[in-house]
Amino acid sequence: MGKKEALFNEIVRKVRKDLFGKGPERIKTTFVDNMAICVLHGNLTPTEKFIAQNPQGADMIHAARTKMIQRVYAEKVPEGMEEVVGAKLLHLFSDIKIEEDMAVSVFIFDRKVDGTGPKD
Repeated sequence: MGKKEALFNEIVRKVRKDLFGKGPERIKTTFVDNMAICVLHGNLTPTEKFIAQNPQGADMIHAARTKMIQRVYAEKVPEGMEEVVGAKLLHLFSDIKIEEDMAVSVFIFDRKVDGTGPKD
């Protein structure tokens, strides 16, 4: 893993730890064009795992996590994120698969962040 990926992962982990009380156990970030794509494993707290044992609880956890993450990033870009990639965050798309305890977040920036050169 490169330095940029490691720094980006730490920012993503800190946001989730501060928000939910637990950060993901593993994060894999891939930079492609103007996107950072993060696959996060081991996100759920023990309480969330318990609540998610029935379909209504799983739906509630899914809705709460996706809406909270999107709201947090819409209100304020985490400190250092834009500096790490050298671009302005425009959008975040995020989802979580409760049964697999796996989430995906796609960060869209205003220019290329993959190191291949200026934006087309």
